[in-house]
Amino acid sequence: MNAIQRFFWFCSGAHIPTLEKYPTEHTKYTGIGATIFFTGLFAALSGGYALHFIFKGEPGAIGYALLFGLLWGLAIFNMDRYIVSSIDKSASASRQILQATPRILLAIMIGIVISRPLELKIFDKEIRERLKMSYLNNQRSRIDTLNAAFNNKYKIEMAKLADIRAQRDSLQAAIKSDRQKLNYEIFGNKTTETSGIMGYGPYAKRKEAELQQRQSDLDTLGAAALRLENFISDRKAFDGMMSERLYTGKQLDSLVSVAGFADRNWALGQLKFTPAGKPDTDTALAVTFIGLLFIFFECLPVFVKLMSSNGPYDKAVNNIEISQVHESDRERDYEVSVVDGVHDTRVDAEVGRRKRTFLYNSDQ
Repeated sequence: MNAIQRFFWFCSGAHIPTLEKYPTEHTKYTGIGATIFFTGLFAALSGGYALHFIFKGEPGAIGYALLFGLLWGLAIFNMDRYIVSSIDKSASASRQILQATPRILLAIMIGIVISRPLELKIFDKEIRERLKMSYLNNQRSRIDTLNAAFNNKYKIEMAKLADIRAQRDSLQAAIKSDRQKLNYEIFGNKTTETSGIMGYGPYAKRKEAELQQRQSDLDTLGAAALRLENFISDRKAFDGMMSERLYTGKQLDSLVSVAGFADRNWALGQLKFTPAGKPDTDTALAVTFIGLLFIFFECLPVFVKLMSSNGPYDKAVNNIEISQVHESDRERDYEVSVVDGVHDTRVDAEVGRRKRTFLYNSDQ
């Protein structure tokens, strides 16, 4: 337990030999150090996951992720350790807040950077579903755009085909009706348009001749419609429209698995809204509070140091700093005095030498 405690003291940036003298301060700095350590650990996990996601599927992706996660975690750990240890507890409350303000802003930025990859992992299932919906809607929109452009390009042919189909359908209905009337005439069913006499008489023969003519006309319309349909199908194949299909479930899974950070980050932002575009308050609050939790966790070491009282360890450290500053000042004074004395001696020696030279020249 003592080794773990000393490790957390190291994490807090405390001067361990001085801290050991004050047992009442041990728990406070153990808590501060543990907070800094776990902040760095979360940063390592976040950075490692982010790089693993970037290099997913590449050889050595796990190795790169572990290496970057370790470096990123150590960088955040070192920065937090410096931020907390540099707050001067001997200063006034307003002075401490002024010292901590830029550090808190930096901690907020670090918290945002740390939280985003972890949020992407936490909401991975929802993000995948939202991406599938987005890809499917985009493909449907693309197909609709291609169809609209094709219909506009071949407007005349499409209108002609629609007209021929309408004529064909109308003629088919008329043939069906006339064939029924012919059957009524042959079998002696009395209607307003049949004689009611059974047999293949003159009326039936005339009706059959009309049916044959209409059938010939129908065949002609059918051939014309088929030629236009083949032409339009060839044009669709030439323009690449035949290859455009809505994605299947396997295709969507494949697309989502290779989705980049930007797409996933966009999908995470879209979770705050329903597919219909209305605000989804519950999900929005969940995403927001998870992000705020990581930001608060990153700022927590600074808050803990600010909220803690100015204990005996802080005063002892301040006294050591004052004495070291005083010693440094005295050392400076000593060096200045020595330099001044040496300089004065050199001046006196030079003055004496020049006097002797002057007297010698005068005697000559």
